[in-house]
Amino acid sequence: MTSSPESRPVREVFHAFLLLGMTAFGGPVAHLAYFRETFVTRRQWLDEHAYADLVALCQFLPGPASSQVGFALGMMRAGPLGGLAAWTAFTLPSALLLVLFALGAGSLDGAVGQGLLQGLKVVAVAIVAHAVWGMARNLCPDGTRAAIAVAATLLVTALGGTVGQVVTIVLGGLAGLLFCRGSTEARPPVPGIGISRRGGLFCLGLFLALLLGLPMLAAPGSGLALLDAFYRAGALVFGGGHVVLPLLEAAVVQPGWVGADDFLAGYGAAQAVPGPLFTFSAYLGMAATTVPGGLVGAGMALLAIFLPGMLLLMAALPFWNSLRERTTIQALMRGANAAVVGLLVATLYQPVWTSAILGPREFALALVGFTLLAVWRQPAWMAVLVCGLGGMALNLIPA
Repeated sequence: MTSSPESRPVREVFHAFLLLGMTAFGGPVAHLAYFRETFVTRRQWLDEHAYADLVALCQFLPGPASSQVGFALGMMRAGPLGGLAAWTAFTLPSALLLVLFALGAGSLDGAVGQGLLQGLKVVAVAIVAHAVWGMARNLCPDGTRAAIAVAATLLVTALGGTVGQVVTIVLGGLAGLLFCRGSTEARPPVPGIGISRRGGLFCLGLFLALLLGLPMLAAPGSGLALLDAFYRAGALVFGGGHVVLPLLEAAVVQPGWVGADDFLAGYGAAQAVPGPLFTFSAYLGMAATTVPGGLVGAGMALLAIFLPGMLLLMAALPFWNSLRERTTIQALMRGANAAVVGLLVATLYQPVWTSAILGPREFALALVGFTLLAVWRQPAWMAVLVCGLGGMALNLIPA
């Protein structure tokens, strides 16, 4: 029995993102690098400028930026079902691993396990460095935009945190308005979103209704209280990743749903799995003492924390094509995209480089990974495999 032509793009999206969900280590910025390597360089689903515009848009929206980019890529390829397939495939592997950890399946211990974790940190250096190199060549082709990228690197390094990232991108956009005006570039429309402007406005209304309505409907200790806690955490954080941790701690530790030690243990396990850090919510929903708990609680927490960011993205995308064609918006995006390059450079240094490159051996392993990507044009999963095995080998060999 053969699949229908309509289902093939959805299956293609699911398979591509499932591989990434099993191999994309390193956090949200590394995930953006994986996406660029897979969908811009190798599969050519969209060009560099469209991808950079999409990254900048998701950086402006609350929610997990890398997961929002992945959801949008799936929608562009295969409509709303493609977006759902991309999110499911990218999220499921790490969510399942963290649920197993909550059930007591254990974690990576010993020299081999620690070496594997170190190798996975090293591969993030190679992947982010490769993304910085490629994006800088395409998005900073002149002195003005290169200067914006350098200034952005310095600014975000000085300010730090999510506020620093958002401020840097906003100032980069303003610099683009002042210094990067030029002729309007014809940009191909974003394909296959499958959501009308009316649908986008409905998504915005649903986002606000849940944000305002859940606190009024949720009784303490109820399933709706669990939904409300994780929905608010996903709705009030920019950039995603580690920034959501204080919100999650306030949501589940302070009410006594999850103990502080269990929270920290789950956070440590979340560092050892691929995919988005927001899947930490599945562990917390599984471990929570409030109802419903168990697998149902894990599923509710996982869906609730991702839902607000996806609703906001679906609200914005139907208006995105027309906005991208305007001269003023294009100038703003030139500056914002150069600032995104600067943000990647700063992240490449801290925390990616500083946490992974502990000496010459790790540097050599990162260089091997970078060569695999940049020179031999190997897929990202190959670099993950080589660096993971290399990390285990190095940890068994005395320095």
